Amino acid sequence: MKLSHFFLAIFVMAIWGVNFSVIKIGLVSVDPFVLAGLRFALCALPAVFFIERPSVPLKYIALYGLIFGVGLWGVVNVGIQMGISAGIASLILQFSAFFTMLLGAWVFKERLSSYQIYGMGIALLGLALIIAVTDGSVTYAGVVLVVLGAASWSVANVLVKKIAVRQIFEFLVWSSLFSPIPLFLISYFEHGWVGYVRLFNHFDGKALFSILFQVYPTTLFGYWVWNSLLKKYPVSTVAPLSLMVPIFGMLGSIAIFGESVGAVKLAAMVFILLGLIVGLYGHRVRMYFDFKTQSR
Repeated sequence: MKLSHFFLAIFVMAIWGVNFSVIKIGLVSVDPFVLAGLRFALCALPAVFFIERPSVPLKYIALYGLIFGVGLWGVVNVGIQMGISAGIASLILQFSAFFTMLLGAWVFKERLSSYQIYGMGIALLGLALIIAVTDGSVTYAGVVLVVLGAASWSVANVLVKKIAVRQIFEFLVWSSLFSPIPLFLISYFEHGWVGYVRLFNHFDGKALFSILFQVYPTTLFGYWVWNSLLKKYPVSTVAPLSLMVPIFGMLGSIAIFGESVGAVKLAAMVFILLGLIVGLYGHRVRMYFDFKTQSR
């Protein structure tokens, strides 16, 4: 990978990591479902008028919009509002990789390797340690909701693979069109007009920054760069860089909210990241060392 493309990828990982703290900033004055609804409304509009609809049946575009918009980000927003820190949320959301493995094994009859099973076990130890954190940055409700968001993300990933989406950016923009109305309706059925009254009464520069950051740098720019790199380089070269997201997520939470990182939380991060490395790349690492050994 060219050095300029490598730094561009790291920049996107930093954006995606810090985005969790930016979401938390927006939640101070905006209802979590309304915040997600505004995010996807601006992702879709006015872009859908200038971007050709992807060659995918409309029902799948709509289904992805519901899963990604409501099941993932609507639920994660609520989890962060329920008291889980932005750094911990960015870390737990990486469990989507393991959920995708399990769901892929069921849908595509893919066989789980021993490395994937070991990786899941190691990461679960990290999750258990997160639940044991007592510094106020973790709530049981928040953990459960972010885990549910990770599960939704895995369903969205499998759906993309199942229908063999090729125009990823176009698919993202058009699917965003189907997220806002359900999100706005959920907010209304849950709290009536309170969320909207709160939006108009307390909307400020921080809320505007939060929404615009989620739309343009995080979603449209971030996914455009990511998918461009995936087209240009092998997945095995690009994908490992996503492990930087929870690191930047934690650093962002420390810088913006002063989140403390004690020994238990640090150990949890190590276990989860190690589990991801073993589960996703353990087989390749083993093949590399076996090749090096045989070539001597």
